[in-house]
Amino acid sequence: MTDPKDLPPAAQRALAEAEERRRTTKALDLPQELGGRDGPEPVRYGDWEKKGIAVDF
Repeated sequence: MTDPKDLPPAAQRALAEAEERRRTTKALDLPQELGGRDGPEPVRYGDWEKKGIAVDF
């Protein structure tokens, strides 16, 4: 990974702002999903089928 000191000032500012947002943002209080998929998130990885059956959300 690139050392943050090697990045341009704008990139350093963006990283600092993102870290501040992560620190101050409250986590969502969502209920636990029942009967959900095991493994990686299908939206993120493009896996739209389970046991040969295509699923649509």
